[in-house]
Amino acid sequence: MRAEIIAVGTELLLGQIVNTNAQFLSQALAELGIDVYYQTVVGDNESRIRQAIETARGRAELLVFTGGLGPTLDDLTRDALAAYLGREQRIHEPTMRKIEERFGGRGATFVESNRRQALLIDGAEPLRNDAGLAVGNALSADGTHYLLLPGPPREMRPMFLSDGSAWLRGLMGPAASLHSVMLRFSGIGESALEDLLIDLIREQTDPTIAPYAKEGEVAIRVSTKAAGAEEAARRLEPALQAIRARAERYLYAEEDIPLEEAVIRQLAQKRLTLALAESCTGGMIATALTAVPGSADVFLGGVVSYCNAVKKRLLGVPPELLEGPGAPGAVSAETAAVMAEGARAAADADLALSVTGVAGPAGSEGKPVGLVYVGLAERGKPARTDKLELSGDREGIRIRATKRSLHLLWLSLTGRG
Repeated sequence: MRAEIIAVGTELLLGQIVNTNAQFLSQALAELGIDVYYQTVVGDNESRIRQAIETARGRAELLVFTGGLGPTLDDLTRDALAAYLGREQRIHEPTMRKIEERFGGRGATFVESNRRQALLIDGAEPLRNDAGLAVGNALSADGTHYLLLPGPPREMRPMFLSDGSAWLRGLMGPAASLHSVMLRFSGIGESALEDLLIDLIREQTDPTIAPYAKEGEVAIRVSTKAAGAEEAARRLEPALQAIRARAERYLYAEEDIPLEEAVIRQLAQKRLTLALAESCTGGMIATALTAVPGSADVFLGGVVSYCNAVKKRLLGVPPELLEGPGAPGAVSAETAAVMAEGARAAADADLALSVTGVAGPAGSEGKPVGLVYVGLAERGKPARTDKLELSGDREGIRIRATKRSLHLLWLSLTGRG
């Protein structure tokens, strides 16, 4: 079944709110095996809503509306569809009683316009609104199916997940649904990963392979339609094996989790502790790690050694490494190694990760923007370092330095680096 999502609301066109409903519905419909081919945004104008309906009916069997079911005169979605179909509207009495009780319980004045939230188009099935007042509408007419949902996400999402999705399943019967595996990669850019997999992507039929760029990472969704999980797993496995064989060094998870969570899992599995020494990332690595539940079991703490004085005083970096003729400087492999060793010793951790570099916008110590050194110290072993040459603006370089540092740690933890 082909679907079109029609979001109604002038505030969307003005950019006053972000259309998160379309993202949620596209994912939810895909999981039901329904293909979303188009998304439309239209303002609070009845004639333009009717035009959007006419256009959508020519290219989709299912039209899913969000917004325009409220009590005010600019809530026009239901009115526009009823007029387009030539149908009357009637009060849904259970919803009307709920509205009256809500106002009575609050001691608020009941405004007659609130009755509009209880209206159903003739022939429509009501969709419960457990988080608000406006009743949803689900109906079919002349081979096209219509699902009318409220605009506020806190009302729309539970309505769709309960009555809305149940109504759609009833329409579709035992149709195949979409099954996907999300593969997450780090340490490689989107174009480089695509080049590794280009023949697989070009020749895809079923399963499909779709890459997604994320900040400092890349994701690939491998998908197929199947009647059940077992059948889907059989169809997906050949493609997954082919991708693993080519990109194992960069593939850190076969589920939709961030790199920092994969690192925390590895540390916990191996019962290792970690400390940090950050300069150019300014605590960004620590922020990422501590956002993961359970990180307190393995992450001991860190030092944001942004200036040389702190590098010397708290991490034990010798002055001769940082200053004077011939000194490697703060942005160097030598300094990164000592920073990592100093953090590990100070926290008595099993491992320590350090990062020092030039985030920009101007160079430092005669070194270019984007030059970053990462150090990794392990109990009982000498520290080792990696040189990164990153591109982008200041914020982009800091994010990429964070992700690349975590990827180098992940490689070490998994024995791949």
